[in-house]
Amino acid sequence: MSDERESPFELVVDGRRYPVDADPETPLLWVLRDRLGKTGPKYGCGLGVCGACTVLEGDTAVRSCRLSLGEAAGRSFVTLEGLDPRGEHPVQRAWLEEDVSQCGYCQGGMILETVALLARNPHPTDDEIAAGLYGVLCRCGTYARVIRAVRRAAELSDRTRSGS
Repeated sequence: MSDERESPFELVVDGRRYPVDADPETPLLWVLRDRLGKTGPKYGCGLGVCGACTVLEGDTAVRSCRLSLGEAAGRSFVTLEGLDPRGEHPVQRAWLEEDVSQCGYCQGGMILETVALLARNPHPTDDEIAAGLYGVLCRCGTYARVIRAVRRAAELSDRTRSGS
């Protein structure tokens, strides 16, 4: 008999498997931040309406404050840290090129929501960008720069796909 006991839950975060021994009602956000040290997802409202806690599950943006550990168990998520650790993802590059960040609190949510938007719609109009990012609140009001960055990310993604 082994002294090690199995963790009741397992998550895959940023491509790595993590055993998690916590209350199944614990929000995924707190598991990510407090147990796994991921600081990209932020606590904003706790209701899933501000988008600061956004993570990706495949190509879908998910509000980690509204998803319990019990619901998340066995699933795979990407945080801002896991998108591209070197910052070379087209959306990360566009954010820097367009100087989007001001206070930075919403940036993880904005960037990951943009990745999900471009997966659904590689060439969104400005109205589609506004609608697609509607659920991520920017306290500083950098929305005009965000729209420019999403357009730029679409261009960079096209170049990445075409190999140029």
